[in-house]
Amino acid sequence: MNYTALRIEYRGAAAWIWMNRPELHNVFDETLIAELTGAFTELGSDPALRAIVLAGAGKSFSAGADLNWMKRQGMASQEANLADARKLATMFHVISTCAKPTLARVHGAAIGGGMGLVTACDICVASTNAQFATSEVRLGLIPAAIGPYVVRAIGERQAYRYFQTAERISAERAREIGLAHEVVESAALDAKVQELVDAILAGGPLAQAAATDLIRGVAHRRVDDEVVEDTARRIATLRAGPEAREGLSAFLEKRPAAWAPTKG
Repeated sequence: MNYTALRIEYRGAAAWIWMNRPELHNVFDETLIAELTGAFTELGSDPALRAIVLAGAGKSFSAGADLNWMKRQGMASQEANLADARKLATMFHVISTCAKPTLARVHGAAIGGGMGLVTACDICVASTNAQFATSEVRLGLIPAAIGPYVVRAIGERQAYRYFQTAERISAERAREIGLAHEVVESAALDAKVQELVDAILAGGPLAQAAATDLIRGVAHRRVDDEVVEDTARRIATLRAGPEAREGLSAFLEKRPAAWAPTKG
């Protein structure tokens, strides 16, 4: 794809997607929605890539939706409004189900849909100046498209509070409620993201994809006979595969596995 609202940067086996509307605090409209959907689809299927980092250029990660775009959609026909909302919901779903591990590099504002982008990613690293919020109710709206991902990240109990109060959530509070995995000073943000990317690169790619699928398969389910059998089949299938044989051999032989990047 040719991108106008994004900049793609390749750092080894990781792709960094930069939302590139700094003068607008990376708010999204139909163009950015389409480009993010396309970028995660395209990069997620690239066999040369092992991880995707989502970041924002300028002072903010993303201040959410472009209010002029939202106003235009509110004035559109019901059919056009629904079609546009489906594209927004699809974007979050594509990010959430990306085949590669995804990391959100968050600084400044991550508001509304920006917070949705954070929670659609697997891992969040935030700077101490990051601010989060589900601010939709103050505009007479609800965080519908982002709702499943935010609730998954912070839990139902916290969602009752923040969906209704629209309070700003500091970086430290975000870590307390499970929204951010790591919080570091701004100067250390890229280094911490790279540290986690390096940790991802040390793992087996098939195993990581299977681990993500495992989480989705067992989360919030009662551990009954069906779940026990499912988990047994998952490990048996992987254990008999070439990636596991290579990983176990590499460990016993005290050498890097074939998929691990060479250090030079």
